Amino acid sequence: MGANKGTVQTLMSDFLRTSGGVAVIDGGFATELERHGADLNDPLWSATCLLTSTDLVRQVHLDYLEAGADIIITASYQATIQGFGAKGFSKEESETMLKKSVDIACEARKEYYKRCCNSASSFTTDGKILKNRPILVAASVGSYGAYLADGSEYSGDYGDAMNLEFLKSFHRRRVQVLAESGADLIAFETIPNKIEAQAYAELLEEGIKIPAWFSFNSKDGVNVVSGDSLTECARIADSCPKVVAVGINCTPPRFISGLIQYIKKKNTGVPDEDFVSYVNKWSEIGASLVGGCCRTTPNTIKAICRTLPSKSYTV
Repeated sequence: MGANKGTVQTLMSDFLRTSGGVAVIDGGFATELERHGADLNDPLWSATCLLTSTDLVRQVHLDYLEAGADIIITASYQATIQGFGAKGFSKEESETMLKKSVDIACEARKEYYKRCCNSASSFTTDGKILKNRPILVAASVGSYGAYLADGSEYSGDYGDAMNLEFLKSFHRRRVQVLAESGADLIAFETIPNKIEAQAYAELLEEGIKIPAWFSFNSKDGVNVVSGDSLTECARIADSCPKVVAVGINCTPPRFISGLIQYIKKKNTGVPDEDFVSYVNKWSEIGASLVGGCCRTTPNTIKAICRTLPSKSYTV
């Protein structure tokens, strides 16, 4: 039952090897949409653009690919069947919107490869063609707190919803749809408590056929925001055969190094105007996936690529 842990880990290992040992994730998505004029004052947040501005979503993905990102994350963080339902969409229409988030990211990747093939800038100093650079599409799944749009993904306090079966039921169909939509992996982001991590881990064992990463948030450098032990949360992730990386997002940069050493499987993204200065240290102590969170931009990703010797060919 479920994939062999070694098999899914090999998939990530192969990707990292062809990416120079460290892969770069894209940066802030919703804030980048806003920078281009999108109005995200809505419970769906960035997912509103799946309804109104698909060309802009595609362009932001492209901007990050042009900046050197190896992994782009879909605009589905706050996209849920329940959230679309509250807007009057049917279950079928809501599922179509989830699929669209993956389709747009895949289209951006295809367009990027096409541009590389037709451009002299496709070539690096050693003659390697950038269109051969591996790029993954990660389907974003935000926490139940993100759906509530009340900031509870930063406290982990869900009140009566702190129930394993409820959380599994809430996320199940969304995860299934995203897993079957053509994404390379699922990005469970901003996980605030242990019970939601357990819900995700159990859902992944219900026939999901692509790998995933778990990314937690912390405000004290020791525990996740709910107060649950980060070590215990990481242990839940590590026990799941489908999980290929565990890490941190939406967390002050000063805590990242210590947290990386706690979990020893790494996906790191943080918002801070000068956090690029931390990147090499994180890489040196073992981070293998590094990207930006809210308020970071394609210029931030370009700067990360420049500071990582193995990524210099992408900019």
